[in-house]
Amino acid sequence: MTAASAPVAARGRRRRVAAFVALTKPRIIELLLVTTVPVMFLAERGVPSLWLVLATLVGGILSAGAANTFNSVYDRDIDRLMHRTSSRPMVTGEVTVTEAMVFGGVLTVASTVWFALVVNVLSAVLSVLAIALYAVGYTVLLKRRTSQNIVWGGVAGCMPTLIGWSAVTGTVGWPALVLFLVIFFWTPPHYWPLSMAFREDYATAEVPMLPVERGPVAVGRQVVAYSWVMVATSLALVPVASMGWVYTVTAVVAGALFVAEAHRLLAAARRGLTGTALKPMRLFHYSITYVTLVFLAVAVDPLLHLALR
Repeated sequence: MTAASAPVAARGRRRRVAAFVALTKPRIIELLLVTTVPVMFLAERGVPSLWLVLATLVGGILSAGAANTFNSVYDRDIDRLMHRTSSRPMVTGEVTVTEAMVFGGVLTVASTVWFALVVNVLSAVLSVLAIALYAVGYTVLLKRRTSQNIVWGGVAGCMPTLIGWSAVTGTVGWPALVLFLVIFFWTPPHYWPLSMAFREDYATAEVPMLPVERGPVAVGRQVVAYSWVMVATSLALVPVASMGWVYTVTAVVAGALFVAEAHRLLAAARRGLTGTALKPMRLFHYSITYVTLVFLAVAVDPLLHLALR
């Protein structure tokens, strides 16, 4: 290799690495980890071992990366048809199907072995279940067959709450199950506004997302219904886990804003607004803020209680 070709080769290697990283969908992984660490603080009722937190995060990154890689492989045909996903590595050919499947398999084995040896066996089992639920349950069985795909397929995204709790306690407790349900009911009003904004993309790809199958008013009603149930479920954590005022106030205020945004979306739909005029991305973006605030409060609340004892 000549001196002149060395920078070109280095750039090529960086592009290849970046393509494999893109398969794992890092932005989705970030959101999953936001729900993992706070649950560990709640399970510990204080600050858990920093090594355990790091080990759980590493396992979670590997596990979610595996699930997202398998999703990228299976969805490469519809990703090619949608503007939002047309530049993904499986579409551009930067990564072959064989390479991606091997990569996903390696991540699956690595995450399972890591959890089993470094964290505990229950967390390893839950990790494998999460991969299967997303890669097979959602991607293969539900996504292209039912408008309720994101409802039941979203179960995979709830698993980090159970993994975080099990990493600390070796069990699955009631507080973890309540937070599991919070994410379960949060997922539809989080994702449906996004699919409203990109309705034409999903329609072109013949993916039966709810906004493709139903009108804006019908979707808005379901968004409102799920939002109310989500907030009620978040408040159920107060008696179940003996939460204090930090979590309670955060859950009430953040939840009220969420419900208000959901009703705003429904009201806009009833006025006959469609497309970007509905401003569905307002709720989508706030939903990320909501889950961040609520789970931050999940972590802070027991720390404050510990400090005041």
